[in-house]
Amino acid sequence: MIREHDEVALVRDLPENGLERGDLGTVVHLYRDGEAYEVEFMTMDGGTIAVLTLKAEEVRSVGRGEIAHVRELATA
Repeated sequence: MIREHDEVALVRDLPENGLERGDLGTVVHLYRDGEAYEVEFMTMDGGTIAVLTLKAEEVRSVGRGEIAHVRELATA
């Protein structure tokens, strides 16, 4: 179960927000026992990219055997 302050990964691209599948975010709020989450996506230097309300099926837990990947944020 995903909880507040857990790190989650996107399962699909969100181009309107500059986010891609696999980008990591932090859960800052749960809605209706995990039906949806408020997730903050940040740059590595602490700048907020977006705070989005996402359905449970749009994110997944991050596993112990996974590796983080860094990419440059595309600018408009």
